[in-house]
Amino acid sequence: MAGRFLFFLFVAVTFSYAHFLSGQRLKPRLQRDRRNIRPNIILILTDDQDLELGSMQAMNKTRRIMEEGGTSFSNAFVTTPMCCPSRSSMLTGKYVHNHNTYTNNENCSSMSWQRQHEPRTFGVYLNNTGYRTAFFGKYLNEYNGSYVPAGWREWLGLVKNSRFYNYTLSRNGVREKHGAQYPQDYLTDLITAESIRYFRSSKRVYPHRPVMMVLSHAAPHGPEDSAPQYSTAFPNASQHITPSYNYAPNPDKHWIMRYTGPMKPIHMEFTNVLQRKRLQTLLSVDDSMEKLYNMLVETDELENTYIIYTSDHGYHIGQFGLVKGKSMPYEFDIRVPFYIRGPNVEQGSINPHIVLNIDLAPTILDIAGLDTPPDMDGKSILTLLETDKPANRFQMNKKSKVWRDSFLVERGKLLHQRVEGKEVSQEENFLPKHQRVKDLCQRAEYQTPCQQTGQKWQCVEDATGKLRLFKCKNEGGGDKNPQRHLTGRQHPISIKSQLYRSNSKACDCDFRDLRPLNLRPFNKKPFFSKKKFKALKSYSRNRYSRSLSLKNGYLGNHSLVGGVWDNPLTDESEDEFSGMGGVPNAVALPNSIKVTHRCSILANATVKCDTGVYQSLQAWKDHKLHIDHEIETLQTKIKNLKEVKGHLKKARPLECDCNKYKYKSKLKSKLRYRGGNQHPFRKGGARDKKAWLLKEQKRRKKMRKMIKRIRNNDTCSMPGLTCFTHDNQHWHTAPYWTLGSFCACTSANNNTYWCLRTINESHNFLFCEFATGFLEYFDLNTDPYQLINAVSSLDRTVLNQLHVQLMELRGCRGHKQCNPRPHSVEHGGQGHGSFDDYRLFERRKWPRVKRPTSSRTLGPIWDGWKG
Repeated sequence: MAGRFLFFLFVAVTFSYAHFLSGQRLKPRLQRDRRNIRPNIILILTDDQDLELGSMQAMNKTRRIMEEGGTSFSNAFVTTPMCCPSRSSMLTGKYVHNHNTYTNNENCSSMSWQRQHEPRTFGVYLNNTGYRTAFFGKYLNEYNGSYVPAGWREWLGLVKNSRFYNYTLSRNGVREKHGAQYPQDYLTDLITAESIRYFRSSKRVYPHRPVMMVLSHAAPHGPEDSAPQYSTAFPNASQHITPSYNYAPNPDKHWIMRYTGPMKPIHMEFTNVLQRKRLQTLLSVDDSMEKLYNMLVETDELENTYIIYTSDHGYHIGQFGLVKGKSMPYEFDIRVPFYIRGPNVEQGSINPHIVLNIDLAPTILDIAGLDTPPDMDGKSILTLLETDKPANRFQMNKKSKVWRDSFLVERGKLLHQRVEGKEVSQEENFLPKHQRVKDLCQRAEYQTPCQQTGQKWQCVEDATGKLRLFKCKNEGGGDKNPQRHLTGRQHPISIKSQLYRSNSKACDCDFRDLRPLNLRPFNKKPFFSKKKFKALKSYSRNRYSRSLSLKNGYLGNHSLVGGVWDNPLTDESEDEFSGMGGVPNAVALPNSIKVTHRCSILANATVKCDTGVYQSLQAWKDHKLHIDHEIETLQTKIKNLKEVKGHLKKARPLECDCNKYKYKSKLKSKLRYRGGNQHPFRKGGARDKKAWLLKEQKRRKKMRKMIKRIRNNDTCSMPGLTCFTHDNQHWHTAPYWTLGSFCACTSANNNTYWCLRTINESHNFLFCEFATGFLEYFDLNTDPYQLINAVSSLDRTVLNQLHVQLMELRGCRGHKQCNPRPHSVEHGGQGHGSFDDYRLFERRKWPRVKRPTSSRTLGPIWDGWKG
């Protein structure tokens, strides 16, 4: 009887439990606990928005929503201050040297990017886990709209670069052209309206599915077209005038900074108007943030949504004499605004930890409950957002959060990898030969003479200053005649390698009696044979006699003054070009041709320069760079003229001959080559065809640029420099520009660098190595605007350790290598001033700064938008 009672009791309990579970399964998802629903994620991205020049002070609505309702990071940076490389890093969570998008053109949205990196963006990962993914706005600079990138269910991507009117969108793969009507065509408002519509429809149709959206605005990128209602805002905007504004020239900085002089009055007026128009475009983004916030409140999704606001990089307007632009390693270009709000995010606080653009993808994956893939270089910042909880009895001493204090800032290419003893380029990218030689010469095994056992190659610098690799004659090791390299013919490899070699002694050469004709190469053969030297001497005399009438009209005297090609230089214009002041030792020699501002050709066909070129190695290198640039400019001009000459030869009109047979024979000979369908250059296989297509594309692009320059009479664009022309027709919306056209150069091709940025409780510095061998070091604790290059204050040991740490970051892969754990280092008997000293401090948690909750204490620079 008891057994039967227990059996009935068991059946009753089982039935009631099954009925309970079925009720739970049939219960609608919206009636469950909302904590079990994955959060929505919204990323708002602006283009070229600065932090150092006060652009956030104009966005009062965004600041109230994100600062009071979330956390702001005071040390947010990008690893590459350029549009396409930075956006590629945001999508993939990788440094530039790992996704190989080095510039806004090279590998930007290329087939290599689409095949290898685009399938591994955060959009793909979230789409595979059930998120409703959507992208609105600017994607990558070279995106052509012919496809929908993987991972996005809703796609509204801008074709090519930022514009506000007259642009083309790719709506789920279908191209859609827009005009210049406000508000239906204004890009910022269109992105806002489309994103809100998609969010509402997704929650209505799929209430249980989380949404991840990216709103990628064009503001404040050029052409800086604002909404009509904001065209009169900020009439007195002047926050861009910082202590580094028009601080030029800078002889202690890299090449483009040395040769950039102070701005002209028209340039300074342009910077004022540009700052005003940029802020006006951001007011529409400010309205967009308010509309998005109100939509989340209305749909009851605000408490279950993470909102992230940031920019792809910073900007400079007049800093160091650069009229406008980005791509510099300084604070105004790499610092960006970064805000986040959402569940469990402390409100109204400022977080001082370093946050990078490569942290966006891991953070978004972490919010969605996914682990960070091992190939991503960034880390999730959610661990920095956790509020402090009281310690329990099992955890009395809570461990402090360990976070990075250093990161890499790069604009350039990594050294080539070796596969089975052969140099190979990464993916489809490659370096020119001189750059590959320079990279190889940075290795230790090539920087020593042929004295080591088994050494086969040696890197030396020839008489023209170029690095070359020479094979050691004695392969068994040790040079048979080591003294032959000590006779004064061996030049130092570079300034950088000389600084890094702790055993190398300072250069103590006497350059006072040095003449260019006495320079000899490293081999025993003379530079010129007697026959060649006589021919060269006679040519020099003829050149001298032909050029007597020119005097100072030689093309080499034409220089870049304020970004335009001016008349033949006077002493004043020469000083402005060099950016280094006058040349005190320059002497105007009688019966001579003044070729450059420091060198002349005498009547006896010899070259004479001022004594500063022979006494200072840095002055010699600077003047050689200047001459190389002049030669490159003239060579490019000659090459363009030759192409035009060849085109005119081919396009010569036929002469109408009275003899019809002769005329027809000429015409027939010209048409004979049009019969074949195959181009003569396409006879090779598929690889030759692809190579030919790429070469033909480059040739046509170069020809189009050349024709455009000829039509527009453009004397601003020059090889090796990034220049722009501004005129009265550039801006089509108010406020307009009415002061006429001007030209300015903003960057150079040799502006390739790798920098180490460190911020901790004791140090705050930037250390950079440029591709030219130039070094820069700035202590931002004492020099926050980076006005003075203090690399000369560091000893050789410190430079060597900085170089080692920088090289480790340049070759890192994955978040374990790219985020080295800060560790304490024992003194080890090292003297004062060692680089390791900055590691020797107690790693404790950064103090949190509580922001006032009242909006009255925000203290905006401009109250409202009236200026």
